[in-house]
Amino acid sequence: MAFPYMEAVVGFMILMYIFETYLDVRQHVALKLPTLPKTLEGVISQEKFEKSRSYSLDKSHFHFVHEFVTIVTDSTILYFGVLPWFWKKSGDFVTIAGLNAENEILHTLAFLAGLMIWSQITDLPFSLYSTFVIEARHGFNKQTPWLFFRDMIKGIFLSVIIGPPIVAAIIVIVQKGGPYLAIYLWAFTFGLSILMMTIYPVLIAPLFNKFTPLSDGQLREKIEKLASSLNFPLRKLFVVDGSTRSSHSNAYMYGFFKNKRIVLYDTLIQQCKNDEEIVAVIAHELGHWKLNHTVYTFVAMQVLTLLQFGGYTLVRNSTDLFRSFGFDTQPVLIGLILFQHTVIPLQQLVSFGLNLVSRSFEFQADAFAKKLGYASELRSGLVKLQEENLSAMNTDPWYSAYHYSHPPLVERLAALDEPDKKED
Repeated sequence: MAFPYMEAVVGFMILMYIFETYLDVRQHVALKLPTLPKTLEGVISQEKFEKSRSYSLDKSHFHFVHEFVTIVTDSTILYFGVLPWFWKKSGDFVTIAGLNAENEILHTLAFLAGLMIWSQITDLPFSLYSTFVIEARHGFNKQTPWLFFRDMIKGIFLSVIIGPPIVAAIIVIVQKGGPYLAIYLWAFTFGLSILMMTIYPVLIAPLFNKFTPLSDGQLREKIEKLASSLNFPLRKLFVVDGSTRSSHSNAYMYGFFKNKRIVLYDTLIQQCKNDEEIVAVIAHELGHWKLNHTVYTFVAMQVLTLLQFGGYTLVRNSTDLFRSFGFDTQPVLIGLILFQHTVIPLQQLVSFGLNLVSRSFEFQADAFAKKLGYASELRSGLVKLQEENLSAMNTDPWYSAYHYSHPPLVERLAALDEPDKKED
């Protein structure tokens, strides 16, 4: 008797939904608490706390609805054979278009085009509500409907341009990969990730945002001095117009080897009136670089990718797997989709493990900034970002342990304060 892959996958999806909903309920209860955590009393204003509480509860209610619709939709698609039906219909479309449906690349592209249309239609109501109701209600949304839809059209256009060559390459590699298929797939995705990290900030990101050099002044001088003191190969320092879409703030860095760049959101500069707070945030980011966190994370992701492709090669010719989901053929893309569904349990464990490592890295980067003498400034900057972004002040420990890649503010402030207390 063949193993019931489809029933097992749908069953696990529902179990995970129940478990994660339980965690969401715990977090919702924490968000409803009417008082600040003791650590934040006198640090966060009551006005900001009430605004944060209202914003977090709105997002929580929305999340419950979104996740329920998602699990019902996904389970229905898998259990009632919508996926194989859609695959067959996409082949019929290729034939109607006067093309050869036996060509797996053409068939796959038609299938993906249909999925993209479907996802745009089903996701649009949620995106619109999130952006123009929740984010707008709490003063974050700066987008006009025109800008929203323009970004969406640009995203679709990029998918149409970039997607087909990638899909075609993957299909050819799988068809001709032989015993070294996993290595070939990994090598291709590795090269693709390097290429995308290279061209994204130069060619793609400017399609959506405007990047301008940070103007001369004390802030620029302080950041450049900090970078120089750490031998960080800073080549360019940009400000991005994040305020055209949202008032949320952030900062990040990117680049390879001796060509590093730092990007500050204009909202970060507006919110942190004290230059030292911004420099402290940058010191934290440079800590990730100095401590090789980016390298470790990248290597770990490459190892996991190779292992995933190794697992895929073991099951890609399993007729039982395809038949369990209603397929009488074994297309490459469908095989990848089904494999991803069958390894969901392992993916959840890996994701949890990566979050643990990420939180450890955040504490280390905070400690690095503290050693540079930015403890008080980083503390103030973290509080300011928490306030301005209306991030959740009260968090359930189980929920944050499972979901958060960054420690809650309370834990970060406690970690920053602890060494001082020991020294005293």
